[in-house]
Amino acid sequence: MSTFQAPKGTYDLTPPRSATFLAVREAIAAPLRDSGYGYIETPGFENVELFARGVGESTDIVTKEMYTLTTKGGSQLALRPEGTASVLRAALEANLHKAGNLPVKLWYSGSYYRYERPQAGRYRHFSQVGAEAIGTEDPVLDAELIILADQAYRSLGLRRFRILLNSLGDKECRPVYREALQTFLRDLDLDEETRRRIEINPLRVLDDKRADVQQQLTDAPKLRDYLCDACKAYHEEVRSLLTTAGVAFEDDEKLVRGLDYYTRTTFEFVHDGLGAQSAVGGGGRYDGLSEMIGGPELPSVGWALGVDRTVLALEAEGIELDLPSTTSVYAVPLGEEARRVLFGVVTELRRAGIAADFAFGGRGLKGAMKSANRSGARYTLVAGERDLAEGVVQLKDMESGEQGPVELAEVAAELMKRLG
Repeated sequence: MSTFQAPKGTYDLTPPRSATFLAVREAIAAPLRDSGYGYIETPGFENVELFARGVGESTDIVTKEMYTLTTKGGSQLALRPEGTASVLRAALEANLHKAGNLPVKLWYSGSYYRYERPQAGRYRHFSQVGAEAIGTEDPVLDAELIILADQAYRSLGLRRFRILLNSLGDKECRPVYREALQTFLRDLDLDEETRRRIEINPLRVLDDKRADVQQQLTDAPKLRDYLCDACKAYHEEVRSLLTTAGVAFEDDEKLVRGLDYYTRTTFEFVHDGLGAQSAVGGGGRYDGLSEMIGGPELPSVGWALGVDRTVLALEAEGIELDLPSTTSVYAVPLGEEARRVLFGVVTELRRAGIAADFAFGGRGLKGAMKSANRSGARYTLVAGERDLAEGVVQLKDMESGEQGPVELAEVAAELMKRLG
């Protein structure tokens, strides 16, 4: 047992479970790559102000959950709690919005950090795959991103997820609703912290999960009643595009998400098998974020899907992904000369693109064959002094049990033929 353990609220990814996480990341990324999204990677920490301005100073993420640090030079940095602000900052810094056609379509994958009470499905270190389409205001773009996320989840075999959809209005109509909501909320029996939130960002109160607060919100003014004609038309177009594409969704008028930068379209993917932490991902449109962090007007939309949450959703549905074996061929040498020769064969196989492994440590035949079986290899190569003297190795099919000699010079060609 090691003296040290992973910090509370974090986890290590180790084989074989790590292969599932890699497969989930690949499944989420695949439809994005096929739709014109290029990969972007940003630092694990950023200037604190990037998140304070973009995510919102009133959010729990900024006020309670960010890991912050002061550098030796006195700079205030924060481990990134989410991806959108970092990606937009990087795109602006690289002038990607000036390089060609808009939108700039980007996808990313990485780790994020929030200090919160650890529980099933909620960690202090977590993994996401995200996508952002920067610089264009178009309901088709909103629909595209939702459809791509739906496609990714269905490609994994998930069926018990739901898409919640809402519109948060824009800078024209939301202030009117904000004032009406504040007037309503000020008359409720709420704690001091929630009352402070009413003055800073009252829409966040609608996202409060406490039952006693939700009971008091029954008669709260509805945002849909305050949407301007342009926002209504925009939202109806998104809904129509999703319906035409055969993507089911549920209208959720209380869906506001936890970040201040969202405008108009907002959505969330939830899974009914995950209990209280049911959200597996979400996103929306953030037309004013670029200006909030000092950039030009760049209407944008994006989402992030939790890899850890998605894996839990797969487990909740009892789905086991069909993962390829990490090893196709396993070499078992018997004697020093065979070790040298078979290691050369393994190297040749790897260069030919065949996943091959080797019985290291000079173990006996019985122990080495147990390792070959545990590796999941389809074929095992066995060679001793007599085999080498005859210029052959023994090739064993681990599924059928059949075994026979193959000319040493023909091993790679024979395996490539059998493995397709």
